Amino acid sequence: MEFLFVYGLFLAKAVTIVVAIVVVVGLIVGMAAKQKQSGGNLEFESLSEHFDDIKSQAQHVLLDKEQLKKLEKEEKREKKAKSKSSSKDEKKKHNMFVLNFSGSMNAQEVDTLREEITAILCVAEVNDEVLVNVESGGGVVHGYGLCASQLQRIKDKNIKLTVSVDKVAASGGYMMACVADHIISAPFAIIGSIGVIAQLPNFNKVLKKNDIEFEQHTAGNFKRTLTMFGENTQEGRDKFKEEIEDVHVMFKDFVQQHRPSLDIEKVATGEYWYGQRAKELALVDELKTSDDFLMEANDEFKLFNIKYATKKTLAQKLGFSAYKAIEQTFMRLVDAGNKLYR
Repeated sequence: MEFLFVYGLFLAKAVTIVVAIVVVVGLIVGMAAKQKQSGGNLEFESLSEHFDDIKSQAQHVLLDKEQLKKLEKEEKREKKAKSKSSSKDEKKKHNMFVLNFSGSMNAQEVDTLREEITAILCVAEVNDEVLVNVESGGGVVHGYGLCASQLQRIKDKNIKLTVSVDKVAASGGYMMACVADHIISAPFAIIGSIGVIAQLPNFNKVLKKNDIEFEQHTAGNFKRTLTMFGENTQEGRDKFKEEIEDVHVMFKDFVQQHRPSLDIEKVATGEYWYGQRAKELALVDELKTSDDFLMEANDEFKLFNIKYATKKTLAQKLGFSAYKAIEQTFMRLVDAGNKLYR
């Protein structure tokens, strides 16, 4: 009887806590529905100044006072010489805008990419360039198709586009990269995977074993080809496979359009290659890290890193706090339950 009493008391506390959490989460959801999504801000960072600062710091550490004075005199002399011999047009450096894209499976980062590219197109001039650092193993077709279309906007404005891959640009990531005029890759970056995959579990046998019926009604022979709970047919499998093959053909055509020198049948097998091998197959144009590319470009361009940052709403901040509170409460309940049965 004492055990039942203790257990009942524990259960009552647990239910009370869960109900309280549900109420709090409900209030947060209500606030989120009422509160307007706050806009974001464009952040511009001068990478040229960043490189200059690094260089200056290194010089002050490694050089003595006499060497520093000599260096300063040489720099002043060079500036005067350039100002006398160069016209205004010759002195002006063009801009290189740098974007960083780290893509998830559903390519939700395309919203940020859209804002960043729109900002660039509003200010970019002739002879400006854009570098996009792509890092993605791919994801949904429509999401990465839109990402590639966003990059195409840059080329449509006759602005040179370079894509750098330091780690991975596979599947949808490579779909984005191939849009570029020039692709650079680190020697061991993962490149390629021009293929399509789709998979889903089927629980129909489990439902039948437990005498659970599942009904699904469609209008149109192929409204639903494969299902998770119904009994799949060979006709549905064949149609599903046909749809995947069609997407693969579209993918291959897209890559071939942007990189006509590729032997598309050789590389569109779903395989991936590391940078060195990818260059041999013409999947990339040059082996180089984005760091080396930017350091070289700094002599010719003014470099700007652009980032679109969204502000979190109050509801989003509270939502994160509520999530952490739920996680901690759950762990406490588990720990209390373990102590009860010891």
